[in-house]
Amino acid sequence: MINQKIIDLKKLSNLVKQYKKKGKRIVLCHGVFDLLHIGHIKHFKEAKNFGDILVVTLTPDIYVNKGPKRPAFNEKLRIEAIAALGVVDYVALNSTPTAVSTIQKIKPNIYCKGPDYKDHKNDITGHIKKEINAVKKVGGKIVYTKDITFSSSKLINLNESHSNLHKLSIKKIKKDYTFQKIKQLIENFKEIKVLIIGETIIDQYVFCEALGKSGKEPMLVLRDLKTEEYLGGAAALSRHLSPFCNHVSLFSMIGEKGEYLHEIKKKLPSNVDFKYIKKKNSPTIVKRRFLDFVSNNKVLGVYTINDDILTIKQDRLFNNILKNMIPKYDLVIVSDYGHGLISKRTANIICKLSKYLALNAQVNAANIGYHSMRNYKNIDCVTVNESEIQHEMRDRNNKTELLMKKLSFQQKIDNLVVTRGKEGALIYNRKDNESNLCEAFAGTTVDKIGAGDAMLSIIALCLRSGFTKELSLLLGSLAAAQSTETIGNKETVSKIKILKSLENMLK
Repeated sequence: MINQKIIDLKKLSNLVKQYKKKGKRIVLCHGVFDLLHIGHIKHFKEAKNFGDILVVTLTPDIYVNKGPKRPAFNEKLRIEAIAALGVVDYVALNSTPTAVSTIQKIKPNIYCKGPDYKDHKNDITGHIKKEINAVKKVGGKIVYTKDITFSSSKLINLNESHSNLHKLSIKKIKKDYTFQKIKQLIENFKEIKVLIIGETIIDQYVFCEALGKSGKEPMLVLRDLKTEEYLGGAAALSRHLSPFCNHVSLFSMIGEKGEYLHEIKKKLPSNVDFKYIKKKNSPTIVKRRFLDFVSNNKVLGVYTINDDILTIKQDRLFNNILKNMIPKYDLVIVSDYGHGLISKRTANIICKLSKYLALNAQVNAANIGYHSMRNYKNIDCVTVNESEIQHEMRDRNNKTELLMKKLSFQQKIDNLVVTRGKEGALIYNRKDNESNLCEAFAGTTVDKIGAGDAMLSIIALCLRSGFTKELSLLLGSLAAAQSTETIGNKETVSKIKILKSLENMLK
């Protein structure tokens, strides 16, 4: 009986047509319905009273936007749970993020939502308005149930699935903020003028099939299947910031011959002002990674790069432009990849002229042993990973908290953030002499590349806006978690996803 209720959308559409010919009224309910509870059951019972056939469609796992590690139950289990209810006649899995296409196919007489959806001001995504318009276009009516409601997110937050650390952090945040207050503060980011300085990198991902060992040589042979290109480096940062800020400028470098210039301009959002110099005797930086097509595991990396420092003439030109640009911006973010763009003199200019300075001086395969953040002092915010701070301090034996404190006082860093992979992230404030830890939110990690840039972009905005350390680190960690869910810098940080995650965490 349960299996007979579970049906795909195409068959469901045909069935509904037959029922309508018989004069039956179709009621549609749509949602995630994670952690089925009494509120859902009462909602379905009331909805059924508005018609004859109750159809329930569910948001697929890929589009569930309720925060990290959600849904708690996968789509197969959620469908089976709904189908087990006697009041429900048919259940189908939606194929899109909203119910719009489903409404267009089924053309319900009644589209039923819970009372908590009646106030459209609380609809962060704007999906409800689109669904209501779709219902009206097919001649249907929107109806809101009136019975008591419960929140799956609140019930999940109350159980033991979250660590004590997470619960304590959320408790502290709730003392200072409501969700609506945070939402408004994040909306205020749009007024912040941001300047990003650093190397633009083209990230190439070559997806391959492993053919096996060469017949003549001891090497692995791959067949390339497809190649994808994303903007990396400082350009990735500018993309992450573009949904949050109206005014974003990127000052960077490309190769002497202008390779990839057209592609860079095309892929940068319209609100990013791109300024650049063409580095003498250098190509546009390309970091090519070869991956197994099935597992997405990286097999080999090949970089097209020239790490030589700028010529004296170019360094002077670069610095003169910076002197004119920096005072015009509220926030300066430097992503120094150690590929020859930012000299010691340039770093000194940036530190002296920036109203608020955030930095990531990254250690990578091309610069390890040579690159350092010692050129920067009096910095408002720095993000590094654990191995980078160990490298910076030439110390892998002492605790990270001690290294953070030492580096902060040596370089006069107000807020130092250290990411630690699965163990989360730490933030140390030099003024308070306190460290705060935030757990990692990533579910299934697809690719860690770009996570640090995603975190830096959001945490810099938060700290610049006066957010508490706890809230800044939480929002930055949510941004980093988003980044790890996709290959490289393929997707930008989504403001809506961050807000939805936060909204559900604070319930």
